[in-house]
Amino acid sequence: MDDILRFALLGLGLGALYALTAHGIVLVYRGSGVLNFAHGAIGMAGAYVQWELAVNHGVPYWPAVACGVLGSTVLGVLTHLLVIRPLRRASSLARLVGTLAVFIVLTAVAVKRYGDSVQLVPAKLPSGLVEIAGATVSEDRIWLLGIAVVVTAALHALYKRTLFGLGTTAVAENQGVAASLGWSADLIAAANWGLGSALAGLTGILIVPVIGLSVTGLTTLLLSALAAALVGRFSSFPVTLAGGLVIGVVQSELTRFGSDVTGLAASVPFLVIALMLVARGRALPLRGTFLERLPALGTGRVRPVPLALAFVTGLLLIGLSSPLWADAITNTLVLSLIILSIIVVTGYAGQVSLAAYALAGTGAFIAGHAAADWGWPFELALLAGVLGTVPIGLLFALPAVRTRGVNLAIITLGLGTTLETMVFQNTDLSTTPGSDGIAVGKQTLFGMSISGVDHPQRYAAVVLVMFVAAALVVANVRRSRTGRRLIAVRANERAAAALGIDVRAAKLYAFGLSAAIAALAGVLTGFRSTSVVFADFASFDSITALGLAVIGGVGFLVGPLFAATFAAGTVGARFGDLVLPGLSEWMPLIGGIILVLTLVGNQDGIGREVGRQAAAAEHRLLRKRGAKHTGVAQNSAAGSAEDYGPDAPDVRPAAPSQATHRAPGLPLHVRDLTVRYGGVVAVDGLSFDIEPGRVVGLIGPNGAGKTSAIDAVTGFTRAASGSVRLGDRDVTRLPVHRRAGAGLSRSFQSLELFEDMSVLDNLYAACDRPGPWAYLKDLVRPGSRPLPAHVLVAVREFGLEDALHRPVGDLSYGERRLLAIARAVATSPSVLLLDEPAAGLSDDESRELAQLVRRLAEDWGMGVLLVEHDVDMVMSVCDEVVVLDFGRRICVGTPEEVRGDPAVRAAYLGELEPEALA
Repeated sequence: MDDILRFALLGLGLGALYALTAHGIVLVYRGSGVLNFAHGAIGMAGAYVQWELAVNHGVPYWPAVACGVLGSTVLGVLTHLLVIRPLRRASSLARLVGTLAVFIVLTAVAVKRYGDSVQLVPAKLPSGLVEIAGATVSEDRIWLLGIAVVVTAALHALYKRTLFGLGTTAVAENQGVAASLGWSADLIAAANWGLGSALAGLTGILIVPVIGLSVTGLTTLLLSALAAALVGRFSSFPVTLAGGLVIGVVQSELTRFGSDVTGLAASVPFLVIALMLVARGRALPLRGTFLERLPALGTGRVRPVPLALAFVTGLLLIGLSSPLWADAITNTLVLSLIILSIIVVTGYAGQVSLAAYALAGTGAFIAGHAAADWGWPFELALLAGVLGTVPIGLLFALPAVRTRGVNLAIITLGLGTTLETMVFQNTDLSTTPGSDGIAVGKQTLFGMSISGVDHPQRYAAVVLVMFVAAALVVANVRRSRTGRRLIAVRANERAAAALGIDVRAAKLYAFGLSAAIAALAGVLTGFRSTSVVFADFASFDSITALGLAVIGGVGFLVGPLFAATFAAGTVGARFGDLVLPGLSEWMPLIGGIILVLTLVGNQDGIGREVGRQAAAAEHRLLRKRGAKHTGVAQNSAAGSAEDYGPDAPDVRPAAPSQATHRAPGLPLHVRDLTVRYGGVVAVDGLSFDIEPGRVVGLIGPNGAGKTSAIDAVTGFTRAASGSVRLGDRDVTRLPVHRRAGAGLSRSFQSLELFEDMSVLDNLYAACDRPGPWAYLKDLVRPGSRPLPAHVLVAVREFGLEDALHRPVGDLSYGERRLLAIARAVATSPSVLLLDEPAAGLSDDESRELAQLVRRLAEDWGMGVLLVEHDVDMVMSVCDEVVVLDFGRRICVGTPEEVRGDPAVRAAYLGELEPEALA
């Protein structure tokens, strides 16, 4: 019992430090909306400043502490002014990577200056022993707890009872309104960055007597602090304190009573992160979620002749290289594979994963045991490592089903670190007796020695072949039906689900393919020597890899080769040493600085510029030959006809026999539908029917529940009660994509088009119905089938023939509206639900749209539900009109009957005479 209490008290001191660190993260997040991944590094910088002044320059302790805290404060403010502020209009991915860039720069400077050894720092707080309830504990732990409580109370009062706190809350709620009241969002953010960073510096100084002073120890403190901040929802200081204390106590108790399980205590924060994020997450984003423009994508088009020339040139360079240069080439290509795996999961699928090195280590772990324990040859061990890592990648993907963006980055980094501490650092699992890793010996491939020790050139050639093969697979995916689905999910998960795309399956596929590529890199890294050494797979190296991916262009296949040269040990480092001896030691710092410059100046990376230059060169060459250039630059996701090869769609006007297309013709029956948001009833017992070939209008004042009704019918909102039937099938409990597959399609008020795609690919995403085998087939044969006949008819009906190969961003507003409806029609629905399709259109455009809606019902046989504020349009188009008020149906009938209903005049149109609606 005494041990339990003693370790609990020790854990309270450690938890207090977690809470203090978490408070700094919360301060920055509340003030600027940015999750600062550099927070631990900023605290590390303050601790090193204090240690440098006190130990090396004889400055008294407290003045040195003040200088350390001031140094961290300045770093925080500079981070906001020089990195985050220029990115305020960029995507959350860019801002996240911006803080990662600061992390890379600060850790590179610290490692260069101090190395990564642990320095023992004497405690300055009272450290005598005290007895509490029979348990003896060091006095400094009590002091740390007291400091944390005082700081928490002060911060709570500051943000609840002062104008500065109210201003911070106002800016966080609505910057525009806050600015109109005289609050400067920039000043508020800078002040919070400074205050949060000062707290990071103070915490760093307080914690080094407990854990020692080292770059790794202080930067990895971030994850424990993130777990505490998550408990407090990045807003409540008292709850964050409680979360930090609980985490510290549980860790301390497991250190004593769970020591037989390697890494269990260290994994507690990561398990808390996983549970909190998954419990609070949603399968699909909420309506109104802000959609950000992500970095540009390449087309994935492969030019065989340039590729063959580059491949042969690479083999020749490897054959002519010295062993040192061959090793540098191997390092470059292996890192390029890691970056390629990030392109799949982050560039194409939009899932911010920081697990690349954890998955690479998993591949090396499985392959290493296959070779060392079971005696498998290199070929089979490689295959086992790649395939065996895919299920682990799928496990990492499970949180992506309910989380996304920055939250997903946190959870993948945490899970990766858990894997590192519990498996890679477990000597019982990751070492062979008498070796510093898993002893795999020297490798052969089909009987020929490819040992990286004896034949580094041969090994480099094998790695080159593997990289080219992996890049071709990724290029195939980019151009395939699967690729369109991944990019649709990246662009807009709600719209993708509404078109019948299984968002969950797309995410799992992206993580699985990314894991396979990362595992390939891991096996090639581990087997280059005679032992697989897991120090090569530090989880936090995934941060550097993501930064390099952004430098190269996270959506471009050529980017990894350029980006990898900025890392230590690669071809770029070797060239640097030739120009300036010793430059390779500075490569991590140089890479971090280049990442910052890339984010501020060109977030699409080197790959976009290379694509532009290649397209321009090709254009000039074709002009010299007198040929007509039909391609598009590689810096756009929009594809030209030539990018589809022989299956480029024929979009000529449909023949008379093709002029109409009949929908499947299933009726929709909605009965007693009720939707609640907490205690608010948005839809109350709504019932209506839509028969094939009929248009039903749904009208009502703002807030009547019209969009909520559509959300419930299509599955975006769970109905509290009632039923939705399509034909004879009850679809009430089906997820969104399965309702769409059954024949329920919809448009959105906000359009929610796939901005990263061309008009053609938007339509393809809607009409593609690949089976499960397509996920495998598209890896090697990404052929695109012609557009179905009904989509060609829709293209003609909506006047989109000349816009098919244009990016969505180039369309006029009216064209975008038409595309949104055409895309919904492309799913060949039985029932089409249109949510304010005429919003923002001119009178002439609204009349043309009304005619289109009637043709969809009469000529195509669709049932149409029309939600629209344009009453004239509704009355002229609809066969029947349903009127809502406060979620309840108050009238249903023909347009003439609705015009004359007094309840409608009172509730929806005001006390008007019936002729006012005529």
